[in-house]
Amino acid sequence: MRKVYKFRLYPTKPQLKKLGRTLELCRYVYNKTLETRKKAWEEDGRTLSKYSLNNLLPEWKKEDPELKEVFSQTLQEVQERVDLAFKYFFRRLKNGDNPGYPRFKGKGWYDSFCYPQMGFKVHDNSVYLSKIGEVYMVKHREIEGEIKRICVRRKNNKWYACITADVRPAEISNSLAVGVDVGLESFATLSTGEKIANPRFFREDEKALAKAQRKLSKTEKGTPRRDRAMKVVSRIHERIGNRRYDFVHQLSRKLVNRFGLIAFEDLSIKKMVKNHRLAKSVSDAAWRMLINATRYKAESAGTKVVLVNPANTSKMCSRCGQIVEKTLDERVHRCPCCGLVMDRDENAAINILRLGLQSVAYKA
Repeated sequence: MRKVYKFRLYPTKPQLKKLGRTLELCRYVYNKTLETRKKAWEEDGRTLSKYSLNNLLPEWKKEDPELKEVFSQTLQEVQERVDLAFKYFFRRLKNGDNPGYPRFKGKGWYDSFCYPQMGFKVHDNSVYLSKIGEVYMVKHREIEGEIKRICVRRKNNKWYACITADVRPAEISNSLAVGVDVGLESFATLSTGEKIANPRFFREDEKALAKAQRKLSKTEKGTPRRDRAMKVVSRIHERIGNRRYDFVHQLSRKLVNRFGLIAFEDLSIKKMVKNHRLAKSVSDAAWRMLINATRYKAESAGTKVVLVNPANTSKMCSRCGQIVEKTLDERVHRCPCCGLVMDRDENAAINILRLGLQSVAYKA
């Protein structure tokens, strides 16, 4: 399996210029590649492959010598992104969706570049990047496995190195199993009866964000005042995201360390956010982030994560299997057949655990 380690970079002022310059040149190559592929189809009906576009790079470097400032494989990876964008576009068309055609990247809308195979070297407190130099890096944890690639990313004027490494998965050693029912009143309820409170990070900072956005809307575009107001809004969004990220990763780590099998509902978040009364709260809860974080941690820790069909998990009685209709306001499960009375979410978590164990036994 592949694991990604994210470390903060602290480049010098000359390196900051080189990093920003690299992003702009990568954006230029992305737009030029998209334009070339679009013209080939519109004028000749030809579809240019990724490799034929790679062969055009030497000619482009002769036309624009500035492209030599960027590592060659980094530019090839940019063209691979265009190729992937078209693949996703055609795949969604085939599935009957209505996807948007791959778009050109405007200024400020290209925020990362990669070294896919070589051109980098990781040290204890720095990383060497070809054409940029030795950049100071806070390596807060050791990297396991063989390093395969590095992506450098800019977010809110901060720079990060995302290092991908091949890691051997561990064998399952824990026999304990748990079902997890996610919700809005409680962020998660375990089949053991434990409840994890919903922190509601966005709701906490919603007023501060609204105030900052009102100030931003009153500023004139292209002015230093607007840039300062934009930084305030970005910082609030970043703070909300960091708190949510930290909460989810701490919770997922506790689940993985404690249980050998973790069962979640396979929820369709896209459909749930169509309910305008709940959309903001559902997005703030970040259930999918929890599932994804738990899943990738489980692979390297010898734990299994299964997703089950969410149909009737809240309605079905965990003791006798009777379907008991409930409204969203009813928080207690009362079964008229067997007389079971228990918390609605705990009842759902037990059903999720049962379905998870059944799916594992069926696959085995």
